[in-house]
Amino acid sequence: MKITREQRELGTSLLKVVVTEADYGEAVDKMLRDYKRKANIPGFRPGMVPMGVVRKMYGKGAVAEQSYRVASNSVFEYLQKEGIDYVGDVIPSDEQGDFDFENNTEHEFMFEIGEAPKVEVELSAKDKLTYNTIKVDKKMLAAYKDNYLRRYGRLVDVDKVKKDEALTVVLDNGDIRIEDAYVGLISMDDEERKPFIGKKVGAKMEVDVNELYKSASQRAAILQVKEDELEGINPKFNLEITQIRQFANPELNEEFFKMAFPAGNITSEEELDAFLSAEIENELGREADYLFTIRVRNFLMEKAALQMPAEFLKRWLYVINEGKFSKEDIEKDFDGFLMMFTWNYIQKHFIQTAELTVSKEEAEAEAKEFAKAQFAQYGMPSAPEEMVANFSKQILENKEQAQKIYEKLYELKVVEYVKSKVKVTTKAVSSEEFAKMAQEG
Repeated sequence: MKITREQRELGTSLLKVVVTEADYGEAVDKMLRDYKRKANIPGFRPGMVPMGVVRKMYGKGAVAEQSYRVASNSVFEYLQKEGIDYVGDVIPSDEQGDFDFENNTEHEFMFEIGEAPKVEVELSAKDKLTYNTIKVDKKMLAAYKDNYLRRYGRLVDVDKVKKDEALTVVLDNGDIRIEDAYVGLISMDDEERKPFIGKKVGAKMEVDVNELYKSASQRAAILQVKEDELEGINPKFNLEITQIRQFANPELNEEFFKMAFPAGNITSEEELDAFLSAEIENELGREADYLFTIRVRNFLMEKAALQMPAEFLKRWLYVINEGKFSKEDIEKDFDGFLMMFTWNYIQKHFIQTAELTVSKEEAEAEAKEFAKAQFAQYGMPSAPEEMVANFSKQILENKEQAQKIYEKLYELKVVEYVKSKVKVTTKAVSSEEFAKMAQEG
């Protein structure tokens, strides 16, 4: 067996592997003996097929399979022996020639690798980064509080349409009359709401149900027909408003606190404000951490200035996806992929060199935080501990979700490590300033 390496475009090498019958012959013979033992060919008893017949029928395929297996295995052994690090994976080369597995005993296989660039980043106090926090003001607390209380709110009757009320209406086009139909202004934009603004109970107007209810399934449900029956219905209806209701926040009384905080840890508006302030700070802290992570990523990528074998990676993506994406698709999204691929590569360097680890306990704690956030999103900000524990266990039992948990924690470890090595200045900014910074990345 002979292996030669030719360095091509930036960071790419071509590996030529020549294998002979001495390299793969024994494996081919064993494969054919297995075929002979299992072959079921008309005219021969099982296991009694002559080897010549077996070789004629299966020999070419056996040589192709075993010679390729020997060649590909030898490439990995060669890379390990020579200490050659690579990105992506080893892939067949576009320069691969034709094979004649029936007549030739020597075969040349060509493979391609993308060579991994070396990460050389020295960190010191001379390197400076800014960590921005967000100032919490009364306006922010009021908006957050209003949004929180809406989870426990209720609809109350009002006299007039002002903005995003819920309407109960009668729809009548002469052929169909629907009592107590629902029209939700909250799902409309300002232009769509305009005809309803200022209207009171008893107001009448003409509407087009195709415009009022955007989806066919919604129209069918409102008009109490099947979707395939909609086409024959005149969409012009007379609409009469019979009730106008507005979403109102709950009263902060004993009933509310028992419902929202069954554990009894919050029993007054003062305690509620303190709880919400802590929630805001926690959320803003996550946003501040996220922006700082982006800054660390950009800082390290600029400092490392790695030259990734981009053209090789495009070919590698095309090969491993087995035609799921065209070369044009890969080209279109490649810049974003290359950025994240490079960032992951740099993270791997720091994880190894700084010996960063994520413990099982840390993963479990992060899974619980994720579970709590999910419950809060669905209106359960104080979900029982047992429920949180069970959900977090399910998260970690899911291989894909568990991987995301560990990836996030490793990224945080890398960011914290970098933070400990450079000079970080903390600066508080307004939410508007922060939003602008986040948009600029």
